[in-house]
Amino acid sequence: MGRDRAELLEEPDLAELDAAYFASERNARTLVEGLDETDGTWRAAPGSWSVAECLDHLAVGNRVYVAAMEPSAARARDAGRLRRKPAVPGLIGGWFARSLEPPVGRKLRAPRAIVPRAGPPLADAAAAFFASHAQVVSFLREYAGIDLAGVHFPNPFIPGVRFSLATGLHVLAAHERRHLWQAWNVRRARVAGAGAGAGGASPSAGR
Repeated sequence: MGRDRAELLEEPDLAELDAAYFASERNARTLVEGLDETDGTWRAAPGSWSVAECLDHLAVGNRVYVAAMEPSAARARDAGRLRRKPAVPGLIGGWFARSLEPPVGRKLRAPRAIVPRAGPPLADAAAAFFASHAQVVSFLREYAGIDLAGVHFPNPFIPGVRFSLATGLHVLAAHERRHLWQAWNVRRARVAGAGAGAGGASPSAGR
């Protein structure tokens, strides 16, 4: 398929995405380090999410998004649609990805399909997140050579809306940062003994 993956991942746009995913994984591992099940499932306020629920939400969101992106990516690869330009979102996609970045100013309700399980064990939620995160990284590396900016997929949460694969990858990165930020706020509140809540949002319009 032309250039090998290692060479492609040295392109600045792809290297930036790869580094962002690496940073999120490292952040999540630091987040759960030293947390026991009581702390990991503690909620700052009724109706808010625990650290485990933040991670569970990310796990489900990652899986659903990658499942939506995969068929379009595979068809593009089979059709020989190779990389033509940097994998960056367009105007609307870029705005949407930026709207997910922390710190969070506005809370939105997560789509029903990716609402976390109620009170999942921390160890289970963390394992699910890391597995789903590995799927996202694998997708980037598997399809680095296709036209990520030009190939589109149906948004799994907004009927009739299609995003470029590049937008999808940036949305996932921003979404992880958002909810890891939320989870860190919960952890800090637990440590401080405070009852302050923390917010977040989903890839389409979430919590």
